[in-house]
Amino acid sequence: MTTIVDYKALFEMVQLSGLFADSKVFPDMVALKNLSEIAQDFDYKKNKLDFNLKEFVFENFQTIATEGDTFVTHNSDKPEEHIHRLWEHLTKKTIPENLNSTYISLPNEFIVPGGRFQEIYYWDSYFSMLGLIVSKKYDLVEGMIDNFAYLIHTYGFIPNGNRTYFLSRSQPPFFSMMVGLLDRFESKKKPKDFLIALEKEYDFWMSMRSIPMPDGEILNRYDDNNPTPRPESYKEDLEQVEVSIQSSENLFRNLRAACESGWDFSSRWLLDPLDLSTINTTHIIPVDLNCLLLNLERIIAELHPIRGTVFEEKAKKREKAILKYCWNDEKGFFCDYDLENNCKRENLTLAAAFPLYFKVANADQAQSFAKVLETDFLKKGGLLTTTFESGQQWDAPNGWAPLQWMAYVGLKNYDFNDLAEKVKTNWLTQNEMVFGKTGKFTEKYNVEPNALETGGGEYPNQDGFGWTNGVYLSFKYGV
Repeated sequence: MTTIVDYKALFEMVQLSGLFADSKVFPDMVALKNLSEIAQDFDYKKNKLDFNLKEFVFENFQTIATEGDTFVTHNSDKPEEHIHRLWEHLTKKTIPENLNSTYISLPNEFIVPGGRFQEIYYWDSYFSMLGLIVSKKYDLVEGMIDNFAYLIHTYGFIPNGNRTYFLSRSQPPFFSMMVGLLDRFESKKKPKDFLIALEKEYDFWMSMRSIPMPDGEILNRYDDNNPTPRPESYKEDLEQVEVSIQSSENLFRNLRAACESGWDFSSRWLLDPLDLSTINTTHIIPVDLNCLLLNLERIIAELHPIRGTVFEEKAKKREKAILKYCWNDEKGFFCDYDLENNCKRENLTLAAAFPLYFKVANADQAQSFAKVLETDFLKKGGLLTTTFESGQQWDAPNGWAPLQWMAYVGLKNYDFNDLAEKVKTNWLTQNEMVFGKTGKFTEKYNVEPNALETGGGEYPNQDGFGWTNGVYLSFKYGV
């Protein structure tokens, strides 16, 4: 499918012109006529003295207004009432395939995160689903799971989101966890109905993202085999090339791989924690990714009538490898593994909660994790994402809803109930403070004492916000 991204001369001129403050705007616009006609017209007019790029763009493309712009916060609403009403405005109705757009049509309605994110996002959706179940929007949850199965069967994997420019990368593989949600409410669909889709997703990660470890084990990393600037961050990526000592192909691949991780961006992926141009994502074995794939292996083992024992063995091997390569005894914490230097990384990040969530840690490791978490991560507004302040959005002082949830459940799994409740209470208090002052639930939060503003990243903090809403409702009411 040919989109505006493929017409390089026009696309590049617009993206480098500064016409839009947000680089995501233009690749998401819908062409008002055939793209090849627009491109021919552009080639004819672009060198004329009276050519006006802004006029040309708005004569030929339109922005789809976000539904969230029409949402009005009621001052009388309690936070949970606000979220229950907000779901409707975050629900995207599927539209017919538009050949003049980067949008990928889906069979069913779905929740978008909000703000600049007006398409479905893979790992965001799991945490939104937690809240949708609290709101008893069961049909929407089922439809979203069907959408992800549709993407797997159509493309062989779940893209980052339903945009054509995401078709070279995925996101943290939460599909097996989504399927597990079907057991939480009365549904005609069952996890076993999605076994083929689960196997196909597993095949993608093992064929496209696996790598041999020093002692022969197989683990997985994030990657992207399209070594070009991201269309939605085109100007930003070219600016990084100018200051990076990496080849442009390696830089683009590492930037895209970090987007696949969902942590875009974090000192977690950087050689120099203050310099984004040193990003090295593809040379890192992430502890959270491998825990998610361990869960996928466990689920397939449970559901598969023939190959169950094969996947049980795969899961056992992966569990041993996670403990071997990702437990940092010196730090008393789970860390990523550095493939380039064959050593455990020393970055302390909330990805370390995943081995507790999936019950990989032993009792002593869990005890040590809890101690470090309380000492170094817990703040008045919740848990820091990392202990390092780099200016990137997936670092201190920011906290993110999905990681609060993973840490909370992980702590509960090992009976650190008081600390788990403290994490929950602090996060809810921060959410409610910001909602009281702004009438919004946002993408991320500054969790330091008395903090209202948060920042970092390639764009402003976004309102909405799907996964924040879902985790808030789950913490308040439980699912």
